[in-house]
This record gives sequence, structure tokens and C-alpha cells, in this order.
Amino acid sequence: MTDPATDPTAEQATDPVAEAAGPGGEPKLQAGAPVDDEPAAQAEPARPARPTVMLLGAGELSRELVLAFQRLGAEVVAVDRYADAPAYPVADRSVVATMSDADALTAVIEREAPQYVVAESTAVAVDALIAVAERGSVEVFPTPRAIRLSYDREGLRRLAADELGLPTAPFWFAGSVEELTAVAQHAGFPLVVRPVTGPAGSGQSVLLREDDVEPAWHRAIAAGHFAQNRVMAETVVEIDYEVTMLTVRTTGPAGPTIRFCEPIGHHHRNGEVLELWQPQQMSPVALDAAKSIAARIVNSLGGRGVYGVELLVRDDEVYFSDVRVRPQDTGLVTLRSQRLSHFELHARAILGLAVDTIMISPAAAEVHYGGSEAAWPGGTGGAELTAVLREALSVPESDVRLFGGPDDETDAPHRLGVALATAPDATAARRQVRQVSTALRRLW
Repeated sequence: MTDPATDPTAEQATDPVAEAAGPGGEPKLQAGAPVDDEPAAQAEPARPARPTVMLLGAGELSRELVLAFQRLGAEVVAVDRYADAPAYPVADRSVVATMSDADALTAVIEREAPQYVVAESTAVAVDALIAVAERGSVEVFPTPRAIRLSYDREGLRRLAADELGLPTAPFWFAGSVEELTAVAQHAGFPLVVRPVTGPAGSGQSVLLREDDVEPAWHRAIAAGHFAQNRVMAETVVEIDYEVTMLTVRTTGPAGPTIRFCEPIGHHHRNGEVLELWQPQQMSPVALDAAKSIAARIVNSLGGRGVYGVELLVRDDEVYFSDVRVRPQDTGLVTLRSQRLSHFELHARAILGLAVDTIMISPAAAEVHYGGSEAAWPGGTGGAELTAVLREALSVPESDVRLFGGPDDETDAPHRLGVALATAPDATAARRQVRQVSTALRRLW
């Protein structure tokens, strides 16, 4: 072998640093090279990419959820089927699309390429979300199965009662007026009849006699966004109160985790006001049963986020009634009662962040509803509105949320506003929130 050090014909390896230096190690300039007396500009550090969240449904509650995601650094695309949806002004981008059309929904998701798709409406093409989730590039919340069951009362009730063995009120399903009549004759009265799909309370009737059967049937099948020919009938169970267990499901290195908010009591007054309070006092036995039922149904549905498990309570007995797979009106009291509202809990859980369900004060809320005839007052320069708010907010520890209009183009009742109050206990908070509501009623 030749030795490069002694063989003049051998190629010498060159040191690029030495090659670029002159005598004494000083840099050697190339002919024609520009001389730059200024130091080289340092490149700006790359900013972390913002996660993109697509909300399917841009109503009033979605508006609050948009803000919750944005406060955690997410970019939010709001999608709904109509223009001027309440969440559009605060979202980073907005899209008008027919969400129940699988092709249209798939096209929007592919164009916007979000990391998370969050269904805030039942009027979505679940098959499209299933296909998107199976590809693995997008996480869908709630799970497509949970979305489907959230508006399929038959499937949900059979899951709860038949598969999970949860206690429920006696129930039946009917596919015609004749079948519903037979159910009523067998079960007796009173009987609650609901459509198998559609929003909570929509198309619902209470049957007191056989003459109520046919009107209830037609009312139920006409409700909701989808054609249907099947209803659920349920025995009216004597209860002490209804309660919502807000249940937060997250996942971490150790696997799925379930956390519970303090139970929320609620009831409707005249169909126009939903009254809420937290905490609802429960016996230790009933509270343990409520948490067990909520955990079992939520773990069966899977995914991450806030679930509102609706329960009926009599003494220590607890019956499963329904589950909401997204923030709903019964959680609005958490805007003042908890350190993190149910909107913030939902956003944190979906993004895979830590959550806590600490209640910082007992509180109450009243949600007001109205039809398309409900309008803002016509006071000059908002004088009437200011006077109403001055009176409402003079109540100790009070707050209000006013909504600008209907969530969609239908004539269904929509949220007008929410009165809120905190106090040393839930009973005092309920008294105070009624004062706030009395003032707000002057607006409509």
C-alpha cells in the first residue's frame, strides 16, 4: 500500500475548514465574494403548531366551546348548515355546509384537515365520521358510536338496560299507532312517549288516556331533523328529583380516567325556564349508585370529553334516563359554580390535558327559552337593556348571559338568556337567581 504522506501521486484529503482559512488560520476570501460587515441574522425560532379543532355545530353553546379551545391555543373551524350561526364571529374560520350530507361533510374535513373533529350537533352524517376516524389521521369526539346512540333512544336504552344491566324505568318501543295503543293498554297510564331520535324534549307527550295515543304518535314522528316511524314509551316513575352527573372521561399513560362533578339538580317550570342548582344533596348510597351508573355508561361509549348522565332518584334508588355526549344546558350552572366550566372541561379532555372538577361555590341558574316572537327591547340606545341589567346584577353574587338569537333556522324554542347566582348554599342561590330571572323577564 502507498502511504499518502510520502507518495506524491496519492490524493490528499482536504480539510474544508483549513481550506477556507489563510495563513495564521484567518478566513480566506474567494475572489468576487461579497464582504458583509454585518453579523448574520439569526433565524427566528419556529413556533409550535396550533392544533386545529373543527366543531360540527355552531350554536350558542358552541360559541362558548370555541372560546374554551382558543384559550388553550387551538385554532377552531366552526361548521353549520346555516349562515350567521352564533359561533361564527368568534371562530378562526367558519364554513356553511350540510353536515348531514356524508359527501359534503367529508369534503369539508378533507379541505380543512383538522386534528380533532368535535360533533356539537346531532344533525351530522355519522357514516362520514366513522370513515374519517378509521383512517386514523383525525380524532373524532364523541366517538361515532356515541354520536349515533346519542340520538337513537332505542339503541341507547337497549345498551343501558340489556347490555350493561343499568336500572331504568319500564320502557317499550312501537312502530305504529296500533302498536303504541297496545303498549298503552298493557302498561297503563300515565305514559311518556318520545321519538326515538331527536333533541331532548322534542316531540315528547304525556299520555293520560287512550285518546292521547294517536296525537302523541304524530307529534313524536314529526319531531327532529330526520324522518322516523318509531317511538319509545316509558312508564312514569315516582321520583324525588332528577339529577345530572357531569362525567369527564380522559385518557392518560395509565389508561382511561373518570372524574365526576358535584351532582346538578334541575327541573322545568312551565316549559319556559330550566332551573338548575349545584350541588344536589344526595344520600351517600344514592350518590355512589349515580357515580357507578355514570361511569359504566360513559366507559361503554368511550372517547374523551364531558358527558351529562341524566338520572332519576327516589330515596336511595337511582334509575338511568339518558346521556348527553356534549355540553348541554344542564351544565350551564358550572359557569359560576366550578373552577372549570363544563365547556373548559370538554376542551381540556378532548385535547388530552389535565382536568379538575373542583366546585368553588354552591350556585344556581335559570335558563330562559322563547320562540321566534321573543325579541330584544326597543329602548333608545339600549337604555331599557341597561336598566334591566342594572336591576339583575344588583342581586348579590349574580351574573347573566344573554343570547343573540336562535341556534338554527327552525321555529323551535331557543335560549334567550341565563341567570346565575352563587351563595353559601344551593337553597340561597336558588332564591337569589329567581330575583335575577324576574328582572331579565322584562327583556322578553
